[in-house]
Amino acid sequence: MLKSLTILLAFQALGELLSFALFSSIPGPVLGLIALLVFFFVKGGVPADIETTANVFTANLGLLFVPAAVGVVVFWPVLAEFGLIILITLLVSVVLTLVCTAWLLDQLAARFMPGNVSENAEGNKHE
Repeated sequence: MLKSLTILLAFQALGELLSFALFSSIPGPVLGLIALLVFFFVKGGVPADIETTANVFTANLGLLFVPAAVGVVVFWPVLAEFGLIILITLLVSVVLTLVCTAWLLDQLAARFMPGNVSENAEGNKHE
């Protein structure tokens, strides 16, 4: 288990290094997981020892959420005071993000995808 844990941490470190050196907009853990996936493809599958270690982690995944739960309990007075404002802010930001993303996707589709649905619909209206 120590060897497989070392391998997993090495890929985590590799991802952090790649993030720091080359791809600062992509989080290190994501790059580490991509490198690990490439390693698994080259290896021809997931080695048994790494699979065993991963199973131990996923079986105890709930322990990783304990610090977040403690943070909620510690900051409960703040959440009680500003809960409605936080909820409204979250809802507005989600809706605004979805609207902006849809608008941007529409603009990019119109520009880079000739013959897309919106252009065909407009073309049919003028005929």
